[in-house]
Amino acid sequence: MSEGQDEAGWRGHGVTRLEAFVDAAFAFAVTLLVISVDRIPDSIGALLQALKNVPAFAASFAMVAMFWYAHVRWSRRYRLGSATATLLSLLLVFLVLVYVYPLRLLLGTFFAWITGGWLPMPLSDANGARPLAFMFTFYGLAFASMSACIGGLYALAWRARARMGLDAEAAANAAGEFTSHAYFVLVGLLSVLIASLLTEDSRSWQVALPGSVYFLLSFTGLLHVAGQRWGARRWPERAEG
Repeated sequence: MSEGQDEAGWRGHGVTRLEAFVDAAFAFAVTLLVISVDRIPDSIGALLQALKNVPAFAASFAMVAMFWYAHVRWSRRYRLGSATATLLSLLLVFLVLVYVYPLRLLLGTFFAWITGGWLPMPLSDANGARPLAFMFTFYGLAFASMSACIGGLYALAWRARARMGLDAEAAANAAGEFTSHAYFVLVGLLSVLIASLLTEDSRSWQVALPGSVYFLLSFTGLLHVAGQRWGARRWPERAEG
């Protein structure tokens, strides 16, 4: 779908106070990622060392931006003002503010591990399989819980499709987005499950399994299409708001 077509299906073109609050909270979360640097580099060597933190920052920023934009799309296309939708939006804000700084540290630990220490290790005690298992557990819970918030918002839009007067395309898109984010939750929890099985004697390939699980997200497009088709078949049915 082109950008013009997508905007044509948006229900709201202004910004509500809740949306402004969510945007400000996500902006603050990104600020926490930036200001987490200890000090301004005062030499070329210190600058190069600081630049090695860019991959961890980029990965953290990408995750925050992904969930922010998912909320933007939901707000513009469906914009439900129910108490449940408001609580899910506020929960999303709470989760991103709780997870953002530890997320940066834990992703930094991951990049240091996969590069054999060439990228800096932000945590001094992250040695061995168990600390890395904790990192994957933390990331998986963060990913799954924020995905559940977005998926819940789309589920509310799908259930309220009749009251909101959604056309077939908008209703099917809500079903597809819910399916995609439900799949995100399952992948995140699968990673957590595998990480919980790791021991100090686990081999390197076993330690890599919780992270490798996220390659399953490459099938998200297929799940989204399947959800859309299911939603298109169910669209004529009336639903309670």
